[in-house]
Amino acid sequence: MSYSHLIFVYGTLKRDLCRAHFLDGQQFLGEARTLPIYRLFDCGDYPGLRPASDGLSILGELWAVDLACLAILDREECLSAGLYARQAIEMDFPLPESVHESRVEAYFYLPSVNGFADCGDQWIKGRSAEKAIGNE
Repeated sequence: MSYSHLIFVYGTLKRDLCRAHFLDGQQFLGEARTLPIYRLFDCGDYPGLRPASDGLSILGELWAVDLACLAILDREECLSAGLYARQAIEMDFPLPESVHESRVEAYFYLPSVNGFADCGDQWIKGRSAEKAIGNE
């Protein structure tokens, strides 16, 4: 099997969570962290990742996925409806040696996060690190 894309997941796609089955048959590379330039918001049943000048290093998982899986993930993350956009993400090191020179992507939340609670460095359903954010 040829894995063509590296995806950083930080919410319901993580192992043992409700949508992890979409990554069945793909290659789990390990836990990973972003550079501290992002914020994670609690959108209710799922989180939303956004770039932020006052960001944190977000904890998630790194996966190598094939094109068929990537198409499924794009559909499930509602790219065509404008809920998320798949874009490059800046990762902290160390990463597995095989991915140092590779582009890593993640799904970034596009709607307003006004009123959503900040999750801190990781999303855990039902727990938010801070009070709701009043301004984007």
